[in-house]
Amino acid sequence: MTTSAPRYLYLTRHGEATPDETGLTETGRRQAALLGERLREAPLTAVHHGPLARAAETARLVGERLAGVPVRVAEAAGDYVPYQPSRDELPADSADAMLGFLERFPAEERARGAALAAEAAARFTGPVEGDEPVHELVVTHNFLVGWLVRAALDAPGWRWMGLNHANAGLTVIRYAPDRPPALLLYNDTGHLPAPLRWTGLPTQDHI
Repeated sequence: MTTSAPRYLYLTRHGEATPDETGLTETGRRQAALLGERLREAPLTAVHHGPLARAAETARLVGERLAGVPVRVAEAAGDYVPYQPSRDELPADSADAMLGFLERFPAEERARGAALAAEAAARFTGPVEGDEPVHELVVTHNFLVGWLVRAALDAPGWRWMGLNHANAGLTVIRYAPDRPPALLLYNDTGHLPAPLRWTGLPTQDHI
């Protein structure tokens, strides 16, 4: 009989990126280093990251502070639109704004997002086989964090929109056998000093 154990999925958005998104700013590098310090005692077995430079650099800086934890690239952890809602799914008073936002992204990019989101869910979520819990970190982007949090809460597909995540904030979801997913942390920036918190978010989201 196959046994299963809990999975603890640690999610973070990359550190603050340079304007051309070819890497991290000095603030972004500090954010990544401080996140690594926070996670030093966590029982992580792997760090996965998207293929873009800002995620790769964040993962490298975090990984430098985690002794012996492998750092691996995963396309499914990349930056893409995970789900395109129809107008009928959206609240009437915000449908125009939300659909207009999505139209800013190339059609090809939007078309491939659903398959990547399904791959991310298959690879990173749900209980794991065996007797031992698994703890893994995924260094990704705002959209995928929102998508996986939405899924954990069993919210409608469109609800990933509006779930914004700070650079190097920490979200943790537990997937235990025979239980619904539990959102243990969301967008926690307690490891960052005040000047480094909330980058990447609209001013109205700074609290």
